[in-house]
Amino acid sequence: MNTARTIRVSEPDVAASLRIALILCLGLALQLSATSALSAETAETLFHDGTNAYQVADYARASRAFRKSAGLRLATGTLQSLGNAEWQRGEVGAAILAWEQSLWVDGFNQAARQNLSYARKAAELESPEVSWHEAVSTWLPVNSWAWISGASLWLAVGMVLLPGIMRRPRAAWHQATAALGLTVFLISLPAHLGVQSRTDIGFILHQDTPLRLTPTAGAEVMTRLRAGAPARVEKTRGKFVLVRTNRTRGWIEAQQLGLICPKPVTAIHAP
Repeated sequence: MNTARTIRVSEPDVAASLRIALILCLGLALQLSATSALSAETAETLFHDGTNAYQVADYARASRAFRKSAGLRLATGTLQSLGNAEWQRGEVGAAILAWEQSLWVDGFNQAARQNLSYARKAAELESPEVSWHEAVSTWLPVNSWAWISGASLWLAVGMVLLPGIMRRPRAAWHQATAALGLTVFLISLPAHLGVQSRTDIGFILHQDTPLRLTPTAGAEVMTRLRAGAPARVEKTRGKFVLVRTNRTRGWIEAQQLGLICPKPVTAIHAP
């Protein structure tokens, strides 16, 4: 006959396990902190290297340094400087892409906005066409809309649930605050959707990029796109992407387009 046996865990064993778990958590936290500090220091060092190279007119080295720095720590000033270096190199497409990415990170960067305006006038380029909710999404930095949506939603839910959880009568200010939070949440939704749809916007990196009728290397070339021209990605097939410009629609190679949403250093398109 089988007898059930009860396994008892002594208090010292539990305490030892908790100490081990605490030590592991502290070690992981220290490792992450050290890695973050090293990354920040490396990004700052690369930015200074790029600045020094830019001052002596070594724009190719400055571009490489700024690009690596932006890949390690995304900053609107680094991307703006990257655009300046690329413009001095004569890489119009890469410069406009960097300035657009700078505004993507911080829409209040007036220097990047002025650079874009000047470059588009000088190169006779158009701005990307955006819908009304995409235009609204440019009023604040992209991360702001996610915080606004999340905070306002939780504020509305909290004002509805907390009085019952705390066993207190629901006051008029609870209802007013919940209504305000819900209103802000609904207003921020179109802008949040605009941020998501703007991630499909990109810019042509190379001059005279062929726009093809089909996604094949031997396809008929309908027209050629200028460096810095805006294009919106619709779908991908192999190494080709179907894009829609302000005037036409066709296929180009994916490597000839840089997306406005900044990517890690390995994915930021270089000319």
